[in-house]
Amino acid sequence: QVLLVESGGGLVQAGGSLRLSCVVSGRTDGAYAMGWYRQPPGKEREFVAASMWSESSTFYAHSVEGRFTISSDNNKNTWYLQMSSLKPEDTAIYYCAFQQSHDGDFGSWGQGTQVTVSS
Repeated sequence: QVLLVESGGGLVQAGGSLRLSCVVSGRTDGAYAMGWYRQPPGKEREFVAASMWSESSTFYAHSVEGRFTISSDNNKNTWYLQMSSLKPEDTAIYYCAFQQSHDGDFGSWGQGTQVTVSS
């Protein structure tokens, strides 16, 4: 069982930056990937970014590429989503997610953190 806890959300003006954190606890041996998703108001949850656990490869939604960066600390206990040049359309609840194996999916999720970007 893996527990994920996000933090770092808040209110920011358009053009500003925020860094979200996701603390990972529990058994992560052989983990495959971490991801960030978001759910804008009144919309479905959508993919934002993902990284192989080794950070050998990263992936981004087209809407955030070049503005957001996924990374982790050296121990991979904390994962980050650095968000820059924020836009009002980035307003959403942001979730981190954990994928244990290559043939699975993101099976563990955090509780979410609210990001609001004002124009």
